[in-house]
Amino acid sequence: MTSALWTHLIKDLRIEWRSKDAINSMLFFALLVVVLFSMAFDPRGPFAQQIVGGVLCVATMFASVSALNQAWAREIRHQVLDAQRMAPTPGAELFLAKVIANFLFVTIVQVALAPVFWVMYNLNVQGQAWQLALVLPLGTWALVANGTFFAALAIRSRNRELLLPLILFPIFLPALLAMVVATTSILTGESDPTLWIKLLLGYDIIFTTVSLLLFDVVFHAE
Repeated sequence: MTSALWTHLIKDLRIEWRSKDAINSMLFFALLVVVLFSMAFDPRGPFAQQIVGGVLCVATMFASVSALNQAWAREIRHQVLDAQRMAPTPGAELFLAKVIANFLFVTIVQVALAPVFWVMYNLNVQGQAWQLALVLPLGTWALVANGTFFAALAIRSRNRELLLPLILFPIFLPALLAMVVATTSILTGESDPTLWIKLLLGYDIIFTTVSLLLFDVVFHAE
């Protein structure tokens, strides 16, 4: 890590440690989605193994939007964003710091949700459980990398809270599909998720690279 990237990352982590705004809002929203799905479907029936992967991924996706919006909204206060534009450091370092911070926040929420899913849906992993350690981080990175980029793109809009999901969700759909199918395959043990894991990896590489290349243009646009 370069010094500028590390400085931005530590700043975001310290702000979140003091306020806990992003993690608390994500956790509340994700728990709400989990409870609603458990009321709509029998959480202990055989069907639970088929839907729990989708519930986890969708809960993560919707809950992350609030954190992604807050990531840049904080920078608007007291003209911090203008000061960062004038700093003699690449915008890509600020972007990567935001992505890593958001990735850590979402991962914390997923870890906190794991016992809830385990109890409420009576989970019994039939496949290779260690593959979840690949699928969930890859899918989460796809979500926060795209979300951080598009949140910066929508930051000047008065309706940025509405604009971000309208842009993000269609772009994220291929990664969401791969994440859901791979997670379901691991939980049920009915198929090999290797192809979907490779798809997620390719998606992450492509969209992270494109975002890094284009971020300076978006960041310094008037």
